[in-house]
Amino acid sequence: MFHYLDNAATTPVRPEAAQAALEAMTEGWGNPSSQYALGKQAADRMKGWRADLAGALGCGPEEVYFTSCGSESDNWAISGALECNRRAGKHIITTAIEHAAVLEPIKALERQGYEVTYLQPDRRGRIDPAQAAAALRPDTALVSMMLVNNELGAVLPVKEVAQAIKRAGCPALLHCDAVQGFLKVPFTPRELGVDLLSVSGHKIHAPKGVGALYVRKGVRLPPLIRGGGQEGGYRSGTEATSQIAAFAAAARLGAVSFQEDTTRMAELKAYTLDRLAREIPEAEVLVPDGAPHILPISLPGYKSEVVVRFLSDRGVYLSSGSACHRGRPSHVFAALKLPKALLDGALRVSFSYDTSRENVNALMDGLKGAKEQLFTTLS
Repeated sequence: MFHYLDNAATTPVRPEAAQAALEAMTEGWGNPSSQYALGKQAADRMKGWRADLAGALGCGPEEVYFTSCGSESDNWAISGALECNRRAGKHIITTAIEHAAVLEPIKALERQGYEVTYLQPDRRGRIDPAQAAAALRPDTALVSMMLVNNELGAVLPVKEVAQAIKRAGCPALLHCDAVQGFLKVPFTPRELGVDLLSVSGHKIHAPKGVGALYVRKGVRLPPLIRGGGQEGGYRSGTEATSQIAAFAAAARLGAVSFQEDTTRMAELKAYTLDRLAREIPEAEVLVPDGAPHILPISLPGYKSEVVVRFLSDRGVYLSSGSACHRGRPSHVFAALKLPKALLDGALRVSFSYDTSRENVNALMDGLKGAKEQLFTTLS
């Protein structure tokens, strides 16, 4: 048996989502663009799946466009927003702690002549909305701010920034990477005031390989892929119906149990914090509040990658930061300007609706074992 505590990296596919994918592959496998009965049945199912995801997001089905992943949604939102808002100017505002799927395309645009303002977090990963308001200019074409940071769990002030854009009369479009926020913190795109919003399937117990982009009604992005005209002409290519079916099922069920799931995750987070304080007082909690499913901690004096391997050998799985970094230093933790000992020992624990106290107990036993057995070589 293993104890999985890295749900911010990916989540296990829930049985209902796997069953939905299987049915789409074995029963409703027609091409939704085909005009005969089998194709029309698939097209009808696509409408239902789109409505399911829209219902979980709290938006209209006509505002949801399926993609292959959250990274694609982020890239499309950024390039598309700047293209359709090109007359506004060439200034972009983002944060220093965005996911690489936002930062890398923005850095590429910076090399092409765009001017970028990177908002800096405080030590707890918080972004001051006043900092964003002060950065707005008449030529700001895009603001991109994530809802929940994937490494820290910090919740960013997206709604407040949307209000600041409106007050300033700024022409900027607002994009939000909500991959870690979807079904973890309460929101709808309209409540946030965003124009574009990205989500991903494998963070909510659907398979990898499917995501979506919310595009506010009235915003007309250029097509991402040209061809047969699928996804309203924005993203051509035969739809990945099995992944979409699973994504819709996971979203629908997650929306129904949202309050119960988030309460459970918050309780597990509090339980973990209590045990850390009592049993491993030298462990530092980097962000004690924030979203209910992410808890970043540090064991000063220990190398996080060694601790991760030690725990893995004992069947406890967590991350030494974001799995997307593949061993490189995290730009997120670096932005916090932490002391080197805290930076070196940073770990990310992340929960899900099916995480148990038994999983947390195994983590605590593993951390205490790491402290005892690795101390002489890493102190």
